[in-house]
Amino acid sequence: MRDFRKHLKTIEAVLVGLFFIQALRYLIGMIYSRTASASLVTVIDPAILDTSLPGVVDPAIVSSEITLLGFLLALPVLAVLFGRQRWLFIITVILVAVGRAVMIMEMPPITVVASSGLVVSGALFYVAVLISNRAQLLPRMFIFAFALDQIIRALGNTLDPTWSPEFFSFQLGLSIALVVLAILNLTILRDVDDKSIGISSDKSLLTFWGGIAFGAILFLQLSLLALPNAVAGRAEVDYATFVPLLIIATVLPLVPAVRLRIRSMIGAFDSGARGWVWMLIILLMIVVGTRIHHIPIPGLGQFPFGGIALLVAQFAVNMIWWWLIRPRGETERGLTGLWMIVSILILGLLLVGDLFTYEYAFVRDFAPPYDSLNAIIPPLLRGFRNMGLGLLLLAGFFVALPMIQTARRMPWTGGTRLESALMTVMVAVFGVVGAIVSSAPLVSPAFGIDSLRIGTYNIHAGYSEFFGFDMEEIATSIEKSGVSVVLLQEVEVGRLTSFGVDQTLWLGRRLGMDVRFYATNEGLQGLAVLSRVPIVFNDGLPLASIGQQTGLQRVQIQPDEGAITLYNTWLGVLLDGESVEEREREQQQQLSQIFTIVEGHILNDYAGQLGRAVLGGTFNNVPNSPLIQTIQNTNFNDTFAGSNIINSATLVRTGVQARVDYLWFWEQALPSMGNGVIDSPASDHRLAFVEVLLRRDG
Repeated sequence: MRDFRKHLKTIEAVLVGLFFIQALRYLIGMIYSRTASASLVTVIDPAILDTSLPGVVDPAIVSSEITLLGFLLALPVLAVLFGRQRWLFIITVILVAVGRAVMIMEMPPITVVASSGLVVSGALFYVAVLISNRAQLLPRMFIFAFALDQIIRALGNTLDPTWSPEFFSFQLGLSIALVVLAILNLTILRDVDDKSIGISSDKSLLTFWGGIAFGAILFLQLSLLALPNAVAGRAEVDYATFVPLLIIATVLPLVPAVRLRIRSMIGAFDSGARGWVWMLIILLMIVVGTRIHHIPIPGLGQFPFGGIALLVAQFAVNMIWWWLIRPRGETERGLTGLWMIVSILILGLLLVGDLFTYEYAFVRDFAPPYDSLNAIIPPLLRGFRNMGLGLLLLAGFFVALPMIQTARRMPWTGGTRLESALMTVMVAVFGVVGAIVSSAPLVSPAFGIDSLRIGTYNIHAGYSEFFGFDMEEIATSIEKSGVSVVLLQEVEVGRLTSFGVDQTLWLGRRLGMDVRFYATNEGLQGLAVLSRVPIVFNDGLPLASIGQQTGLQRVQIQPDEGAITLYNTWLGVLLDGESVEEREREQQQQLSQIFTIVEGHILNDYAGQLGRAVLGGTFNNVPNSPLIQTIQNTNFNDTFAGSNIINSATLVRTGVQARVDYLWFWEQALPSMGNGVIDSPASDHRLAFVEVLLRRDG
């Protein structure tokens, strides 16, 4: 009975932690998308605005949401006054459970931002109360929650399936079960003190340094270490292989024998140096994992050194959960709720930094009367270019602060052999489940076909013109086109602002197509090719970029006895309010690089296969521009030349229609049999395709 009560309290905490993680990730993406949508709506003439387009929001509603969110996230500060009141467990659980259910089925006037904010604030309040009453559950709560989140996301091919309306009935059942469990734990099953069932103590508090570390841990987990597809993107390793390994690295710190072994190892260092040693381990593993991807080993091939390093970093970061809190004195007043606000601020600052490591190129100067800030703010935000690793290292430094500041106490405790054995079995079970749900489905490639439909599609990171996120609509557009091969631009494989989804993996598995991704920015943003015919080779090169970093992806497919070489690119954007001449020079420089690369491939193409070549992607310029005229003067042929501008437009926004996405075929090696553009609002670009003849009868 003792263990039964202990496990029920653990299940309660883990469910709250899981709902918190799911809601926090969702909230980050929704704040980004809704504020971006509101900023567009404010500058568009209401007379031409179609409010039925996906993602369109009222700026006044978004402003109210942000204000409400600020009040909700301040809720944990009440724990300073009421944190020791156990009845608050039920109140906070109700907030979390109700908010999590409403997230799926939006119920006006409660918006998705309000409902997910309610979950996040309620869960943070719950954590504050937990630290004051059941502090020992804190590590189990978050470690198990992150492991379950990884399994659930793997089940949905990195897109959390629990956000879907089809999941509402099950989520409602989970929410009701959580509330019932909280009531049981606080009433009927509370016939003895928590301490007697191994949950202690009611005299703990979150330290100031623990508050800083808590926010940093959440950032590292959400942006990289607990996101298998982000690990795969940054370390260039196989996703399906590393899902179970990352889950094991996440849960392993819960094994008592492991904690004791680490305690004895770190105990060999001076008490003042232990925290610094642990911090250096975390930082070193992050650097190696994101910069040194593979090391050739004789007889073993390319060893995934970077991926292994990030597994170690995940283990090391999760070992810090025990250091966030400390015992509280008899007369000492805890400030856990206040330090929880510090956690939110640290997380928020890191999230803003992460945003601009990708969006630096789109920062614009302030208009009067705020133009006095142009000498400070815009250059600062643009300076986040290539700072992704620096931001991760800063978070790693914050994570280790509680350990650095604690010299006399080592909170890693052990347990019985039975507890270690049972937990080891559980770790293994989690790993096996992760391997099963993440396994890649078999793709049956087409070969020996007579014709081939090739497309190009800028998916705008899964967002519509007004930032409505809908990967299913993107997939439907590709299906409608009937393409066998499609070049994708503006693809993301794990960014927080696109809900941590690996868009290439999700689309590939959803459509039954093979996938190749080439990262141009921070390992998580770039170009991709989806193909139903065999892919035999792929690589890529960066292009000189003043603005957003971009590149050229090369993929070779083999639809018959020969090969077709696909070149996929995304040139610099011409932004309003900036020097168009400078950006056009950037585009010309990038185009010159592309031609130099292609010519080099042609000169070295001894088999003569490069004659069948396709250059496609987003060129961000119109057909009569000098840039496009330069391409037309080469051996590449425009497959949409002479087409009606309305019918061939690929950039379709409110008040704007233009052709900026192209498919160019080398000479006449691939005769065109027709072309078309798919009309879909899933992205602000449209999918363009061309049917080509591979064989001629006789």
